[in-house]
Amino acid sequence: MSIKKQALKSKPVTKVSFKISKDQAVNASEVAIVGDFNNWNPTSDVMKPLKDGSFSHAMEIANDAEYQFRYVADQSNWFNDEEADKEISSVFGSINSVIVL
Repeated sequence: MSIKKQALKSKPVTKVSFKISKDQAVNASEVAIVGDFNNWNPTSDVMKPLKDGSFSHAMEIANDAEYQFRYVADQSNWFNDEEADKEISSVFGSINSVIVL
């Protein structure tokens, strides 16, 4: 898994690029990023499948906040990002990844 952050000088957001490998996607046909930044909507930020079987997606997220998020493969297999800034327990009893901007 990979998370890259690039602060934009022209506006108060950070461009965040997410990438997961083919192995992490576990042969999924679709992977989405869901979290506080998109109201946990699995159709808002669907990742692009790459030729090598990995998935990637970039988005602009407002600065100066922490956002909980997870990945969901094929709308049923939820998993976290090992390279997230930290993890936190959710109100639903799961562990969520957290990105700090």
